[in-house]
Amino acid sequence: MTYFVLFLGLCFVLGSLAVASIPSPYYGVVGLVLTSVAGCGWLVSLGVSFMSLVLFMVYLGGMLVVFVSSVSLAADPF
Repeated sequence: MTYFVLFLGLCFVLGSLAVASIPSPYYGVVGLVLTSVAGCGWLVSLGVSFMSLVLFMVYLGGMLVVFVSSVSLAADPF
């Protein structure tokens, strides 16, 4: 169980670094999803599964809005 929690922490840090360092919005969303899954998995390992589910739903909604807006801005030629 300790290795699983350490693995989730590592995924959380690597996902955060991926979001911060990747300029493309398409690959940045992959980092956001990895970070949210790892963070919610970390919360599940602590025993707060309902809070994890609520945070995951909120993060997914926010990520979809940010992804769609950034893709639409990147596709606009002006």
